[in-house]
Amino acid sequence: MPPISLGLDTFGDVSHGPDGALQPMDVTLREVLDQATLADEIGIDFIGLGEHHRPDFAISAPEIVLAAIAGRTQRIKLGTAVTVLSTDDPVRVFQRFSTLHALSNGRAEPILGRGSFTESYPLFGHDLNDYEQLFEERLDLFARLTRSQTVTWSGKTRSPLKNQQVFPNLGQPMTVWVGVGGSPESVVRVVRQDLQLMLAIIGGDAARFAPYIDLYHRACDQLGNPVRPVGVHSPGFVAETDEIAQEKLWPHYADMFGRIGRERGWPPVTKDRYLNEIQHGALYVGSPETVARKIAKTVQTLGVQRFDMKYSTGPVPHADLMQCIRLYGEKVIPMVRDMLA
Repeated sequence: MPPISLGLDTFGDVSHGPDGALQPMDVTLREVLDQATLADEIGIDFIGLGEHHRPDFAISAPEIVLAAIAGRTQRIKLGTAVTVLSTDDPVRVFQRFSTLHALSNGRAEPILGRGSFTESYPLFGHDLNDYEQLFEERLDLFARLTRSQTVTWSGKTRSPLKNQQVFPNLGQPMTVWVGVGGSPESVVRVVRQDLQLMLAIIGGDAARFAPYIDLYHRACDQLGNPVRPVGVHSPGFVAETDEIAQEKLWPHYADMFGRIGRERGWPPVTKDRYLNEIQHGALYVGSPETVARKIAKTVQTLGVQRFDMKYSTGPVPHADLMQCIRLYGEKVIPMVRDMLA
């Protein structure tokens, strides 16, 4: 297996400006470009942009933002976290990523998923009752497009293809990940398609996901497919000390999860629950050493080969995000590598 890969993800959360007011989305998008450029400069392995269609997240067309990032960076891998494949045409998604892959000289690594939000379904004319079938069929077609220059495919959610070539074809192989939130069927689907598994662990102790890692390995063995690197995506925030990190993130965390919780009928967000999630759950918040120790523990417990930290949670100001990225790249990553050596 390759050495541990350590990356960052963002949804382009609309952030507070210097005056404390929410900034326009165009400002947030330009800030994401600066954040990714810094991540490349300090040696972070991957930047992932999550597709959403909501007023609190600015990124709805991640491949365009990634293309802009590609033009300003040299080595960082460029991906989505996630692309909502269920409500997009897999042929067009493939074309956008094969183009990005060419322009970036082989740095595109899409993470495909169904998305935890559902705004894209009515927006693009899809029925939520087709949730499972849409993803099953479109993932199958996308996987075929990455493996063959001529594809024959048929299903119920789009028109069939017969001996169809799709351009531009891949000049070099492209790694494709699938984001999974924790259903056994989703893990087996990833193995069946011979793609790479990215576990989204956004709440609770990461050790709870060990059975999914075990299932992944058993499925690889039973289906005769190779074991590939497995990754974890979790939220976090790094500052100079534990206390500063916790206090800086708290109001923005409360803002975002309070809003989403009201939409979904969750219990109210409390600071005690927030601190408990930092101490015992899936929030990687604290000083560089604290965050590094928690990442290393997760990697060792689950035996994964990649960890991506979602560094934006709510309207955190750009300056604080830049400091978080710098600490993650310059301090957290070297510590994690030393701890795992």
